[in-house]
Amino acid sequence: MEVLLKSDVKGLGKKGEKVSVSEGYARNFLFPRGLAAEMNAQLMSELKNKQSSEKFKADEELKAAKAFGEKIKGKTVVIKAKGGANGKLFGSVTAKEISTLVSNQFGVKVDKRKITVEDIKAFGTYNAQVKLHPQVTADFKVQVVEG
Repeated sequence: MEVLLKSDVKGLGKKGEKVSVSEGYARNFLFPRGLAAEMNAQLMSELKNKQSSEKFKADEELKAAKAFGEKIKGKTVVIKAKGGANGKLFGSVTAKEISTLVSNQFGVKVDKRKITVEDIKAFGTYNAQVKLHPQVTADFKVQVVEG
């Protein structure tokens, strides 16, 4: 018997999946607990619509990530920091500061955990990378100047 899961069922599947189970298991366990519904034409069309909607949404997210990646690729973000006479900073430049500046400069919010950069403890130019999407990464430069 084909059923559509309404919630996650351990050992069977996740919510929204179509699975094949024995009729007794469905009638005695899944249906009374509200964990599944019997597959019919209406549920099948709803499932197809949901899947196509999710695919469209994923495609749009990928397209937006690629567009932002092209916008930031090769650009330089300038950070002003205080430092000593020997060229070392008081403290260091963190991914959080870089994330804030990228968001302000390019208008797209970037999570600090998605930015990869070496430790910045002196003035100069450093390479950084931001992971915008599982398939999209963009390289940019971080320039630290005295300010």
